[in-house]
Amino acid sequence: MGNATSSVAAKFAFFPPNPPTYDIYREEDGRLVFPGLMADMNVEMNLLDSKGGNKIVAMFWRHPLARFTLLYSHGNAADLGQMHELFIELRAHLRVNVMSYDYSGYGASTGKPSELNTYYDIEAVYNCLRSEYGIKQEDLILYGQSVGSGPTLHLASRLRTLRGVVLHSAILSGIRVLYPVKLTFWFDIFKNIDKIRNVSCPVLVIHGTNDEIVDWSHGRRLWELSKEKYEPLWVKGGGHCNLETYPDYIKHLRKFINAMEKVSLTIPQTTQLTSNTSFTEQVRRNKCLRFGK
Repeated sequence: MGNATSSVAAKFAFFPPNPPTYDIYREEDGRLVFPGLMADMNVEMNLLDSKGGNKIVAMFWRHPLARFTLLYSHGNAADLGQMHELFIELRAHLRVNVMSYDYSGYGASTGKPSELNTYYDIEAVYNCLRSEYGIKQEDLILYGQSVGSGPTLHLASRLRTLRGVVLHSAILSGIRVLYPVKLTFWFDIFKNIDKIRNVSCPVLVIHGTNDEIVDWSHGRRLWELSKEKYEPLWVKGGGHCNLETYPDYIKHLRKFINAMEKVSLTIPQTTQLTSNTSFTEQVRRNKCLRFGK
């Protein structure tokens, strides 16, 4: 059954840029280097081992005054080489650290893309944030764009003291993007419609009213199902891959970040996921999602 699910996922959900838009290499001193990024950009490269046996590229964008860290899971048909300008903008305008990463089979990350591998990937990144950077759950905000909402809600449903979640052009499930089904089938992927019910922290939903790929109804329903609803942002006239170009996007995100400063958390947290817990032209060109029937 698991193999069949992965087969369905690979058929219509994953379109990594081919060839990748970047590569990484090691300097003689062992440092990982991302070509085109200067040292003064204050970004650190990581190559992480996932439970799936793959090497995952992760980039930590540090802000000196950051209160929170944003763990960003990007959309489909894109890799980190196309998105670093966005991360620089988010870091500057929101005053947060940003941890970005590529899924297995995307960019310079090894392996093949699958639903299960995206879950292993984000778990490896989360464990890195905990062990290497000392980031606590209560200082972490998960951000999932489009297909990235799948690994985001997978992790969010397992963390009890997470500060917040942002769902950007998110999907209810893979099959529901293609067909307006009312039942969740066993072979469906990224069953966000079920996992959102287990998220206990505030959830901000951002969706364009003219989204041509993932209908606005996906965002509305996810917001309705959220336990802790934050004021959503319905971008009037916004599509699937251009919401970052609207002024309200960064304004609303900043408002959300400020509101999270006032959230008090009292539930005990676990320290680590183990193997058993399972505004620029560059932004406009970002291919965040493709589905093939």
